[in-house]
Amino acid sequence: MAAATYPSPRFPHLRQDFAASLVVFLVALPLCVGVAVASGVPAELGLVTGIVGGIVTGLMRGSSLQVSGPAAGLTVLVHEAVREFGLPALGVLVLTTGALQILMGALRLGRWFRAISVSVVDGILAGIGLVLIAGQLYSALGAKAPGSGLGKMAGLPGAFADAPGNTTALASLALGAATVAVLVLWRRLPRRVRAVPGPLAAVGLATLAALALDLPVATVEVRGLLGSIQPPSPAAFGDLADLGLLGTVVAFTLIASAESLFCAAAVDRLHDGPRTAYDKELMAQGTGNAVCGALGALPMTAVIVRSAANVRGGARTKLSRVLHGLWLLLFAALLPDVLAHLPIPALAGILVHAGTRLIPVREIVGLWREHRGEALVLMVTAVSIVVVGMFEGVLIGLALAVAKTALEASHVRLDVVDKGTGPVQASLSGNATFLRLPKILDSLEALPQDRPVELDLSGLHHMDHACRKALESWAGRLPHVSTSLAAGGSPTAAGPEPVRTTAT
Repeated sequence: MAAATYPSPRFPHLRQDFAASLVVFLVALPLCVGVAVASGVPAELGLVTGIVGGIVTGLMRGSSLQVSGPAAGLTVLVHEAVREFGLPALGVLVLTTGALQILMGALRLGRWFRAISVSVVDGILAGIGLVLIAGQLYSALGAKAPGSGLGKMAGLPGAFADAPGNTTALASLALGAATVAVLVLWRRLPRRVRAVPGPLAAVGLATLAALALDLPVATVEVRGLLGSIQPPSPAAFGDLADLGLLGTVVAFTLIASAESLFCAAAVDRLHDGPRTAYDKELMAQGTGNAVCGALGALPMTAVIVRSAANVRGGARTKLSRVLHGLWLLLFAALLPDVLAHLPIPALAGILVHAGTRLIPVREIVGLWREHRGEALVLMVTAVSIVVVGMFEGVLIGLALAVAKTALEASHVRLDVVDKGTGPVQASLSGNATFLRLPKILDSLEALPQDRPVELDLSGLHHMDHACRKALESWAGRLPHVSTSLAAGGSPTAAGPEPVRTTAT
């Protein structure tokens, strides 16, 4: 008799996924609220984005274990957008961003985001981290932050100087500093204690301290979940004609997509399960952002803190992230009044800690030793975001990375053999482009002019039009020139034809 067979359970890893979902929920809850408050929007909108990231994006294919939600990396950009265009425009921005991400995923452009210079992405996140830290220090002091990143940095000394004479500011700063201290020290505690996520423990302890000591600190303003949702009106889409708003959409799309796909690559290194399908993941992120935009909520990205907690919590399938979204929904629906007791300085402390993790100090030190050009790209991008602004800083970083790559790819070498008598033999090798043209011409013009010069171009892998014309002009200025430059094509990497110019 054949052995009886039994169907496999529908959710074979339910126990592991259920336990991991609770861990992720406890990590995500304070972060969702903190990111929303720091972005200048109702706290409930952070929960909405977390819910959509869990239930909607979590059900879609792409990366099975990474978790999406509101991210500290977009806080500064969202705050600037809300301040400049108003809260009603946020839904339009996020919905358009989602549509662009879906389109890029459908066009199979997801994998091309891996071609973006890591230094540029790290520089963007470092710049965001600096502005985020500066802005949240004002919240920790109970003060209002200036609008620009440079203004935030410049005003901090004065804000701290005024704190000693203000009891409210001192209490607020002490609570924020204590929150950061708990986050830093939490990982050193016994493993059983660390079963409670650090962000939840820090906010919980700060809330208990504020209530027990009756501290005069600001708390989260509660509007209710349904009262905070503001779908964009049809008239609001007319704002897309504004070039400034379109630039913000581009910045949203670039940063959210790059951060999500880089996070996916990092999460893949944490587990042995299925690898990320980048185009599908980009479409999943776009779908989530489109839903968030339709609800007037915050934009989402994949978040490494929540994703790492999911993997380390034992998650095996996407069910864990869907369940975490369900727990956020139940909390927002059944326990909304709990938010009113959360101290804003504690949430600021969480984001200050998150901001420091966006600044890759160790990577900068390593790059400066081994790849100084990459380190400069990273630092210039970060400083540009602080000084000029988010969108302009991103463009500066991308342009600098392209220029650096072009300059490095345009390496050219001139070898000269001069025996004292007879023709001077010179040969160019490498890639001759307009970026190296001044160096090429200076070297050629320094050759002896009283004897024949033989210039061999067979070692060039590439020569652009500007270099060819410049070499023709150089040879044409010499008397009795015989040249084949004008007739030949530019050398290519596939096999350059030897081209020899003899000038006498």
